[in-house]
Amino acid sequence: MKKTTLILFSCLSFLFIQAQDYTFQAPGAPANPKVDIRWNKYYDYKEITDLCKKLAAAHPNLIQLESIGKSVENREIWLLTLTDFKTGNADKKPGFYIDGNIHSNEIQGTEYALYTLWYLAENFDRVDFVKQLLQEKVIYVAPTINPDARESYFYEANTAHSPRSGMEAIDDDGDGLFDEDGYDDLNGDKHITMMRRKSINGRYKIDPENPRRMIPAKIDEPGDYQLLGMEGLDNDGDGRVNEDRTGYYDPNRDWGWNWQPDYVQRGAYKYPFSLPENKAVADFVMEHQNIGGAQSYHNSGGMLLRGPGAEEDKSTYNRQDIQVYDALGKKGADLLPGYRYLTVYKDLYSVFGGELDWFYGGLGIFTFTNELWSSYYLFGKDYKNESSRPDYYKFDKYLLFEEAFVPWEKYNHPQYGEIEIGGFKKNFTRINPTFMIENDAHRNMAFTIYHAYQTPQIEVQEIEVIDLGGGLNQVTAVVNNKRMIPTHSSHDIKNKINRPDHIRIEGAKVLAGMRVTNRDLNLSVEQKHNPSVLEVNNIPGMGYVTVRWIISGKGSFKVIADSVKGGISEKQYQ
Repeated sequence: MKKTTLILFSCLSFLFIQAQDYTFQAPGAPANPKVDIRWNKYYDYKEITDLCKKLAAAHPNLIQLESIGKSVENREIWLLTLTDFKTGNADKKPGFYIDGNIHSNEIQGTEYALYTLWYLAENFDRVDFVKQLLQEKVIYVAPTINPDARESYFYEANTAHSPRSGMEAIDDDGDGLFDEDGYDDLNGDKHITMMRRKSINGRYKIDPENPRRMIPAKIDEPGDYQLLGMEGLDNDGDGRVNEDRTGYYDPNRDWGWNWQPDYVQRGAYKYPFSLPENKAVADFVMEHQNIGGAQSYHNSGGMLLRGPGAEEDKSTYNRQDIQVYDALGKKGADLLPGYRYLTVYKDLYSVFGGELDWFYGGLGIFTFTNELWSSYYLFGKDYKNESSRPDYYKFDKYLLFEEAFVPWEKYNHPQYGEIEIGGFKKNFTRINPTFMIENDAHRNMAFTIYHAYQTPQIEVQEIEVIDLGGGLNQVTAVVNNKRMIPTHSSHDIKNKINRPDHIRIEGAKVLAGMRVTNRDLNLSVEQKHNPSVLEVNNIPGMGYVTVRWIISGKGSFKVIADSVKGGISEKQYQ
């Protein structure tokens, strides 16, 4: 009996151990990641630095971490290179660039960029597509390119819209002082909300259906309140409140494409790349010409934006390139419910000196800006006009239990007298509530990865050798591009931004080299200079080019295709 009991106990113990080893795996994120990160919170700079270091340490064969420069306040601007380093030189692979948080209050771009990095690294060994992607491509991720003002947004009193710029002090009001009249946290809650006061001359009243909300009085009725603007004081005695806050310059008006001075483009700073954070990004990208696609994460509004930023730049975006943008953007709209694929100048407003246009106009890189967080996510409805505006009060009441609103409270203001302070907190309306971060991050990542996958990928597909007699042979090679995006955008070809693709033959004595324009009719164009290395202006998306050499003798040789943005491929002929 004792022996039987012992055997039964041993069997049950074995089954228990086996059950403990098993973790249910639903599709999506790994059940047991090497770096376990919460995706229902936002991270400050110290936490971001820690996560970057942990990811690089946990995945040394996939992630390398470096600083590409320092911010105004001397913080490192982190960049992580993600690829399978065992499959060749990372900077020779087709590249894709991602950044977030250029506007400091638009914080979730950092988490989305980190989520992309984390998801791909953690799924490398369990999802075949991810493994293929990282074997073929390299992805460069800069989680935050405005770390100083991100910290200010987190820890200083701000609105949902501040600070938009970085932390370099600017004299906004021209009085010779710098940032001397910013927001004042009168009630000490770290949120800058609204000020109101009762007045017989007021033109606002309390919404009878929602006592937290102020609404305009009708034209034929009196109001009860004046709205006095955002919480603050007249600190410099000039009769104005909050007129010289942190900044104001706009980091997304500082890029060296179609840049305009501040009197034309509000927010422009001294000259293109006058901000060290942007200069660091520009220097990195210029040194990595293999980048063929890019994504910058902003907020908000649920938009997939392409250029041009200004109507004056319409001719830069030509028909062939717009076809590529349209294919990518429409796929993004499918993957992201509530997001719309739009053109900046036509559907939003004019932007001069924007990052988006510098990447494409200056470097020929197909680039999107995603405006994260869509009001569609409130109640699963599209809000396309003023008569159907999203009800944030309702969302706060029923899903956040009024956590996102500062109740109106009395305050004795030194300039305005008795007032009331209240309104939505800085952490609401522009950024995802915590329980909505991961879904939006994953969908945006899916679009970004689709874009990255479609960057050019060349392959030497075919080699044909024909004996011409007299010791001569004709070698024909076909090189194809297996992805949608061409090796050179049309804008790139027109302005000769990047060098042509090179297709060369090694191990053979070359007498002549040519680009074949029609193989069936035996039409070609000879390249007389350096015929062993043929220059090809472009390999179209999902297309191919054919080249030919006349060589002397027989034997083995190798054909190598080398594209700055399409990678390197070689094929041996025996």
